[in-house]
Amino acid sequence: MDRVIELIDASLRTLSGSSRKSISAQEFPEGKKLNEIESRISASLMRVNHTGEVCAQGLYEGQAFVARDTNTRLHLRTAAAEEVEHLNWCRMRLRELSSPESLLAPVFFLASVGVGAITGAMGDEISLGFVEATEDEVRKHIDKHLAQLPEEDERSRAILDKIREDEIRHGTDALESGGVEFPRSVKQFMTLMSKVMTITTQRI
Repeated sequence: MDRVIELIDASLRTLSGSSRKSISAQEFPEGKKLNEIESRISASLMRVNHTGEVCAQGLYEGQAFVARDTNTRLHLRTAAAEEVEHLNWCRMRLRELSSPESLLAPVFFLASVGVGAITGAMGDEISLGFVEATEDEVRKHIDKHLAQLPEEDERSRAILDKIREDEIRHGTDALESGGVEFPRSVKQFMTLMSKVMTITTQRI
């Protein structure tokens, strides 16, 4: 019952924008004022990153819900707590760009909870390995977005740089905690599936 309550609480906070963590926006540069085209490009990219962070919350919550080992569950909860800050940064930046969040975010969140629970049920080693594979996929997305961001958008760039740094650490920590590294074929399939989220949330 405690896990059910935790999952419901996390779901409501993720989708409503309510969080216990503060938004440390001061650490990011204000950057230069963007024109309309630059703002539109940045907003579409940050919308994808925001939805990606929503998905990360869903995956972690689903995995933690079924985790068998206490240490594994603690690892997932800790990583999820740090990901909340990423979610806040992306949401903050979207508001600054006067852009809405993706309407599909709740759908992707629920799907991610299910995927996380299925993966977690396969065992803690697989679950932690899935964390590493997911974070590696996020890192690839961020690398692409950093190259696509308007040169003037220093603020979005700084946010993505910090998220990228944290995601790499989360992936490394997952393997060091006993996760098994997924084969290349599985990661390629994950890349294919992530493109669905990227293409849809850039526009909706």
